[in-house]
Amino acid sequence: MSEGKSKRVVEPFVMGFWRLLDWQLSEQQCVSFLKECIELGVTHTDHADIYGQYECEAAFGAALKLAPSIRDEIKIITKCGIRPALAKKGLAGKANHYDSSKAHIIASVQQSLQHFNTDRIDVLLIHRPDYLMRADEVAEAFQQLKQQGDVLHFGVSNFSPSQLSLLQSRCDFPLVTNQLECSPYEMAALENGTLDQCQELDISPMFWSPLAGGKLFSRDDEKALRLQAVLQEVGEEIGATSLDQVVYCWLSTLPSKPSIVLGTGNIDRVSAATNSQLLTMNPEQWYRIWQSSTGHSVP
Repeated sequence: MSEGKSKRVVEPFVMGFWRLLDWQLSEQQCVSFLKECIELGVTHTDHADIYGQYECEAAFGAALKLAPSIRDEIKIITKCGIRPALAKKGLAGKANHYDSSKAHIIASVQQSLQHFNTDRIDVLLIHRPDYLMRADEVAEAFQQLKQQGDVLHFGVSNFSPSQLSLLQSRCDFPLVTNQLECSPYEMAALENGTLDQCQELDISPMFWSPLAGGKLFSRDDEKALRLQAVLQEVGEEIGATSLDQVVYCWLSTLPSKPSIVLGTGNIDRVSAATNSQLLTMNPEQWYRIWQSSTGHSVP
């Protein structure tokens, strides 16, 4: 089957809702936050069936129900394939495990559609690589969901280049993204070939934990301290108003044209993130940040 190239489907910034319950927003407050994000041009939303112990999707859907017109202004990205050992949810077994079977993928999508009170998922991702994944079976599930109109686009999350290539070889339409961890603190994606593959296939990766889960600002280990100093220095040079903006600019400079998942419920920080698109960083500045992370110069 074809490995045809993909056009960009996901915007440069995506609003992540895995902490939605922690924000303790009322349904109306969630609607207001969504409207503010839309005004800033952040219309893609990132979810997963398991977030909030299976409660975040439904909470988001309840907010959408208050303002149904918003559904046509946003894109919903969600993930499936992880099955936690949660007895209260009726899951069999004693261990967290993966399930990429056709039956589970289709059932998960149907559940997500109900949670979101919607008739389609814009992008569905397989949440983690499954060592027992049968690529033909996943492709069959994707094809059925696409034909039914339940899902418009498909991708993966945390896949290696070979794992993505395997699944792509069984799909007759292009996968549109690979959601990966990437930040100045965690740079494995720069070395393991995943970003090279994204360029090759013209896929925009999605970066989760771009601020390293707060490590860039809250950790006092040697690497974090080096990064804080250089991010501050470069930020002053490029006119950034916060270290967050420097990080987003650094990530956006990558030629794979990544989408960055924002994990904040603070609209001011969302606004600052979008304003980082007005900044530019030259190669010397970019590599100074890289060097502060690695602790050594380029060869």
